[in-house]
Amino acid sequence: MRNLIFGAALAISSLFGISAHAEPVAGQQYVELSSPVPVSKPGQIEVVELFWYGCPHCYQFEATLNPWIEQLPEDVNFVRIPALFGGIWNVHGQAFLTLESMKVEAKVHEAVFNAIHQEKKKLASANEFADFVATQGVDRDAFLKTFNSFGIKSQMEKARKLAISYQITGVPVMVVGGKYRFDITSSGGPQQTLQVADYLIEKERAAN
Repeated sequence: MRNLIFGAALAISSLFGISAHAEPVAGQQYVELSSPVPVSKPGQIEVVELFWYGCPHCYQFEATLNPWIEQLPEDVNFVRIPALFGGIWNVHGQAFLTLESMKVEAKVHEAVFNAIHQEKKKLASANEFADFVATQGVDRDAFLKTFNSFGIKSQMEKARKLAISYQITGVPVMVVGGKYRFDITSSGGPQQTLQVADYLIEKERAAN
């Protein structure tokens, strides 16, 4: 399993995390990428979260992240990108991109997380995923047709290339402006992660 190991880091977050008044430091709370990655919507400040439905830390982060997303200003573009490390990661990532393409991701995103982490469903194949989302009002046949489409396969390749460009090794990870990468471990906890995000958003806004 290639998700980040957070236990020890979170236990000592009070030593290494940022306080409400401390300024995040490059090389500590975040990393500045040597080669910036182009953003999807030029003119807006892009905030990316790379995640996996099967990652317990991604699931736990949702409760902190979602209210923050709802309050983002209009000049900030939030984007979720599935991490694709093979096997079930790819199935879940392809399913997420399918739901997003069908414009039903917002409707079932939380339900998918709950199915995996609360109901202990694996959703390890396209058919399993299709069966589940059908219980959430998504057309099963349309889901499978989209899942296997050329368009989704192209999006999968794009997601793989972005993960390589961001130099990620686990999830959840956030990237601001295609330039700054950080995670719960480096930031010191879920809330501190969003403090780092807010700081970097302001940094990007000032630079523009």
